[in-house]
Amino acid sequence: MAWQSLERMDLRGKRVLTRVDLNVPMEGGQVTDTTRIDRIVPTVQAILARGGKPILLAHFDRPKGKVVPSMSLRQIVPALEQALGRPVSFASDCAGPEAESAVAAMKDGDVLLLENTRFHAEEEKNDPAFAAALARLGDVYCNDAFSAAHRAHASTEGLARLLPSCAGLLMAEELQALDRALGNPERPVVAIVGGSKVSTKLELLNNLVAKVDHLVIGGAMANTFLHAQGYPVGHSLHEPDLADTARAILARAEETGCEIVLPRDLVVARELAPGAAESFVSSHDCPDDLMILDVGPQTVSYVDTVLRQARTLIWNGPVGAFETQPFDAGTHALALKAADLTDAGGLVSVAGGGDTVAALNGAGVADRFTYVSSAGGAFLEWMEGKDLPGVAALG
Repeated sequence: MAWQSLERMDLRGKRVLTRVDLNVPMEGGQVTDTTRIDRIVPTVQAILARGGKPILLAHFDRPKGKVVPSMSLRQIVPALEQALGRPVSFASDCAGPEAESAVAAMKDGDVLLLENTRFHAEEEKNDPAFAAALARLGDVYCNDAFSAAHRAHASTEGLARLLPSCAGLLMAEELQALDRALGNPERPVVAIVGGSKVSTKLELLNNLVAKVDHLVIGGAMANTFLHAQGYPVGHSLHEPDLADTARAILARAEETGCEIVLPRDLVVARELAPGAAESFVSSHDCPDDLMILDVGPQTVSYVDTVLRQARTLIWNGPVGAFETQPFDAGTHALALKAADLTDAGGLVSVAGGGDTVAALNGAGVADRFTYVSSAGGAFLEWMEGKDLPGVAALG
């Protein structure tokens, strides 16, 4: 991966246009989870320490190219100031006279946040003139938003081609962790992939069977694979029209020498509801009137055996309906086993995706994994083997 690091850039006296991810959850005008804000703090502080003036670019929600007051980044300022421990100025536009005036007024040590880039329809179109208008505000471009790197937008891709560019500390950390997990991993490599639909992760599964040694499939997508092999799945969520596709993935895995690990036993219930009565059955014997909602202890035990032989784990998606107890047990048990192996120094563990992060937080082990990606779509597309425009433009 050919990209310049922030530490190697001459920033003294430079205006540093810094693309960050501030798309945080809000309620009643207050930020309810500051994780994404907290993770950009090291990059902003590093720019200041190197004599640069950080000018923050970000999007918020989906205003579809129009000014929507409820989607203004102005409401992020108090949380940003608290995280940085210093005042943050705000410009009510991200390009044009107001932004240029705010940038011109900056002094050494100042931090400036520009308004939502998506208030301009040209942002998502990667319009060259809009990218040029952004570029006029800075001397250097720093991308610290891996979570938006799969989008070829003006502030993520177009701008990088107009100014000397580098990866921020969070972006660099993300790229290094991902390269360690799939680009140049220690083997054996295990992937755990969960989620509800095979259809949303076809490219991911097809890429992984050629790159990993063991592929653990859980969640409702495992039901489609069980159905494809002729096993009953009751009234569980599955995609019967993708049975041929599932069989093709199984065949490809056999050709590449990748072991696909499907559930050996199942947790079933009559309904998906908190505290619903559960029972355990073989993966070949789901009753017609029940639904599969988690993997059972035999499956957890076998995956544990696989993980103990592994050197690298990459995880995307829970293996059960983790939002609803008691169907979070399988995901939590595997998360704890992976965390223990990571703590012991035998496993490099990298995880990503919104549900995955929520599940690891729920199990209390997110901080015990080698790396947990804050990205969603970008993490998934990277796992699918796709080039990410926002990363490629830094090369």
